[in-house]
Amino acid sequence: MSKTTGTLGPRAPRASHAALVTILIGVTIVSAAHGQDLAIRGATLHTMVGPPIRDGVVLIRDGKIAAVGSAAQVAIPADVASLEAAVVTPGLIDAHSVVGLTGQFNQSHDQDQLERSEAMQPELRALDAYNPHERLVEWVRGFGVTTLHTGHAPGELISGQTLIVKTAGNTVDQAVLVSTAAVAATLGPGAQKAEGKSPGTRGKMMAMLRGELLKAQAYAEKRAVGARAPGGARAGDGPDAAARARDGGAGGDNDEDEAKRDLRLETLARVLSGELPLLVTCNRAQDIASALRLAREFRIRLWLDSAAEAYLLTDDIKAAGVPVLVHPTMARASGDMENMTFENAARLRAAGIPIALQSGYESYVPKTRVVLYEAGWAAANGLTFEQALAAITIDAARILGVDDRIGSLEVGKDGDVALYDGDPFEWTAHCVGVVIDGHIVSDTPR
Repeated sequence: MSKTTGTLGPRAPRASHAALVTILIGVTIVSAAHGQDLAIRGATLHTMVGPPIRDGVVLIRDGKIAAVGSAAQVAIPADVASLEAAVVTPGLIDAHSVVGLTGQFNQSHDQDQLERSEAMQPELRALDAYNPHERLVEWVRGFGVTTLHTGHAPGELISGQTLIVKTAGNTVDQAVLVSTAAVAATLGPGAQKAEGKSPGTRGKMMAMLRGELLKAQAYAEKRAVGARAPGGARAGDGPDAAARARDGGAGGDNDEDEAKRDLRLETLARVLSGELPLLVTCNRAQDIASALRLAREFRIRLWLDSAAEAYLLTDDIKAAGVPVLVHPTMARASGDMENMTFENAARLRAAGIPIALQSGYESYVPKTRVVLYEAGWAAANGLTFEQALAAITIDAARILGVDDRIGSLEVGKDGDVALYDGDPFEWTAHCVGVVIDGHIVSDTPR
């Protein structure tokens, strides 16, 4: 295969530049889809593990990063197709979204992000609702977003589970990185009910959460007490009992009720054990404080989500060691977000609190924001360029627990790369190419 290359820097006129990008990526996408190795060269390369590299190269083999460095250090083999751009970054990570469950048409047939029949539904799996063919997945990918932490939206006391996916793949099984990432809860007006339905007040919300967690605690203890000997049954129960135990049934008639599975309590037991974090969407300082108190009481891992008034509680949040998935910078300052500030991300980071940025949940068309632009606004309101970029790359990956695979351009990590024709946070710049696992998945400048 002959080498394909071109210069995608800011020196090229805008019209011919766009045409060149389309031709370049159009040529390489066919061979890349067949496992072709790929080299990406950037006038400025942001690896997120050190200072930017001028005239840098990322070499990808078999979907993984094989080499990173300056062009003087990393030679591009003659038989490897290559792309060039003015600015190259790791693929972007949206730290909280509902894309893939919510659809672009805002009609009932493509709105799976929120089940309204009950207030408490931790057993709902995002894995069963995510649609990799949803046009919004393609849309955000075109801006350089290669990974989404997405799932059930805020709006019920516990709305369901979240998952982490790549923005490529024909099925959810091909796209998924983490099948269950967190359990999503909401505190505040977003989950309050009217007309005498529960929960109608903040006190009722916390009582319901505590009650359900106590039930899950008892459930987990019962199942631990009824734990079987090796093979899934008590000694002397025989092979039939072992089979029933593996299926979640009883080892004997006396244990049937005790060993019966409950998907709701089973999911919350995973939260109590620390296996899954509780993602709590809340904005008022009093609701943030309630979430911190609940986490202390049950010793659970907590991710604060949105947290518009988190700047009022920086000492408490830092002391708790809790990260914040900060609300979109350009969110509307209304309702329980009326006291939000564009500087929230900067204030939290300055206080030493781990943060990531998100696109959030939109209840109206086009149903999603673009996290690239949210980071750009955060960079204009207190974060440095590198800090804002980190909040949608390596810092997001660390909070989500996937930094062993994504978030930075390092040898051994997934070949997820975004290419831009200028400063990614400038409105006049374009994302001119997106690579996921070494495959070129977007060739339309946006």
